[in-house]
Amino acid sequence: MKTSNPVLSRLGQAAERERAAGYGPYGPAAQPGYGQPAYGDPYPTATGYPSAPPAVQPMTIDDVVVKTVMLLGLTGISAIAAWNLIPDALIGPAWIGAALVGLVLGLVISFSRMANPALVLTYAVIEGVFVGMVSKFFQDIMGYQGIVLQAVVATFGVFFLMAGLYKARVIRATPKFARALISVMAGLFAVMLINFVLALFDVNTGLRDSGPVGYIFSLVCIVVASLSFILNFNEIEEGVRMGLPQRYSWTAAFGILVGLVWLYIEILRLLSYFQGDD
Repeated sequence: MKTSNPVLSRLGQAAERERAAGYGPYGPAAQPGYGQPAYGDPYPTATGYPSAPPAVQPMTIDDVVVKTVMLLGLTGISAIAAWNLIPDALIGPAWIGAALVGLVLGLVISFSRMANPALVLTYAVIEGVFVGMVSKFFQDIMGYQGIVLQAVVATFGVFFLMAGLYKARVIRATPKFARALISVMAGLFAVMLINFVLALFDVNTGLRDSGPVGYIFSLVCIVVASLSFILNFNEIEEGVRMGLPQRYSWTAAFGILVGLVWLYIEILRLLSYFQGDD
């Protein structure tokens, strides 16, 4: 199966080599009698005889769903714990610290060629602290009552809407669409990083203020974050078709979690603008 995604191409080639070597579900290791001793031969697990290599199970949609639910549950638990355990005086440092650690972990996971469940689970915990602190700031400190529930409902509403649009093939993840969206996401990330650095030096660009510029920027981020799910769905679909090993379902679930957290934060911020104007 051909794909325009270079990462999936490399992973697909690795999966093909595993199958050819007999470690996949269709290789020699999966055939009846493979690794079994002939009549009169010693049992393979005896001293000096290697055991038969285990078959590598391919990734399925169900694997990704289970891992995604697991990561979301862990993120939610971490967010609730951070909300209740971290005092108000430490919201700022915890918020910034979790954001920086999450950024580093996210980059490591994104650029790693091997799926690492431990790193992905750790990322979910850190993102939970980040989400919990941001949510507590807007609802408890700023006094925007009900804003967290509204943002959660809106986030999952957008997610399921994009899933429906993708399934109906209303929006397709063509190579041109993927290149354009990735370029826009990289540009937005650079703008947000520059804005963050400028804010440290008390330079206000207006991107995160309740005003026309802030509204437009938040809406652009929400649209781009929503469209990023199309790339996630396409990568999952292609990964299943290419027979990627089951462990890569963690990477697929990680991608969905990143999109959901980003979308939630942007919706939360936009809702705060509206409530702040009341």
